[in-house]
Amino acid sequence: MMSALNELAPEIGMAPACAALRINRSRIYRQDARRRLLISPRQHPPRPRPPLALSAPEREGLLEVLYSERFADCAPQTIYAKLLDDGVYLASVRTMYRLLAVQGQSRERRNQRVHPAYAKPELLAVKPNEVWSWDITKLKGPVKWSCYHLYVILDIFSRYVVGWMIALRESAQLAEQLIADTIAKHHIAPRTLTLHADRGTSMRSKPVAALLVDLEVAKTHSRPHVSDDNPYSEAQFKTLKYRPEFPERFGSIEDARAHCQHFFRWYNADHCHSGIGFMTAESVHYGRAQTLFRHRAQTLEVAFLAHPTRFKGKAPQPPRLPTAAWINPPKQETATTKNLNPSTLN
Repeated sequence: MMSALNELAPEIGMAPACAALRINRSRIYRQDARRRLLISPRQHPPRPRPPLALSAPEREGLLEVLYSERFADCAPQTIYAKLLDDGVYLASVRTMYRLLAVQGQSRERRNQRVHPAYAKPELLAVKPNEVWSWDITKLKGPVKWSCYHLYVILDIFSRYVVGWMIALRESAQLAEQLIADTIAKHHIAPRTLTLHADRGTSMRSKPVAALLVDLEVAKTHSRPHVSDDNPYSEAQFKTLKYRPEFPERFGSIEDARAHCQHFFRWYNADHCHSGIGFMTAESVHYGRAQTLFRHRAQTLEVAFLAHPTRFKGKAPQPPRLPTAAWINPPKQETATTKNLNPSTLN
């Protein structure tokens, strides 16, 4: 085939010859290019010196000026401007930068802050009161720029709000008081609870850290600017603020407290969470979910026996109860946690 092509191409041209023999013309060109490269590698001639480039004496003189005591701590733009004020032009700003880069003098000379590597929190709760998540959000006050601060502590396994408070300001002392009262209220034993939060000032404050050490409660923090590290608190705040009755502004702090008291009563006792098998947070937190699950299963079984064809011959099952709640499950356990149905949020 190639011999026929070599005989035909000089007579009628390469393109018609390839078309007649049904050969891909680009393949011939690639083979020819490889052959020429192997036989005689292409030699690149040296690049000629640009005619407008500075000469060697001019470069040395410019370096002396750049290194001089007057300009040693100045940027090229400043040197350029001051030389023009003196009636002197040596080179453009870009040329100064290029010459300094060749000499290794164009790096940042100031000490730069190196951010620490923050570890990704990986938290697992398989029952209530193992991992709590807490955060603070703002509620708009009666006039512009006024707001109230809502502190909420949430159990990530049951979604139960174990403690909350509304204050006029964000304060480490108020957060410390709320955490201490909530732990005492729920009779949390030492070394059994992990308290997770973001990296707000109150969350990382010394009073809160000292309190958790005294109570023997482990603490973890989200990575900076990563909202997924505190998903349960964020989802709970969204549920609060997307309710139809949530107002644009609150008339007073008493108004905000009354609204939140009604909301958290509904959130704990009446709201059915998709992430916990459409159970209420209260039923899961206080161990009544299994009884409700069996009751739902019996109801579905009765419905199936009455009309099996409506269910296509397969007995329906109620949504499964939670067996685990993760914050950032490890990658190797992701497939397992999907089977566990851990943490679909509200």
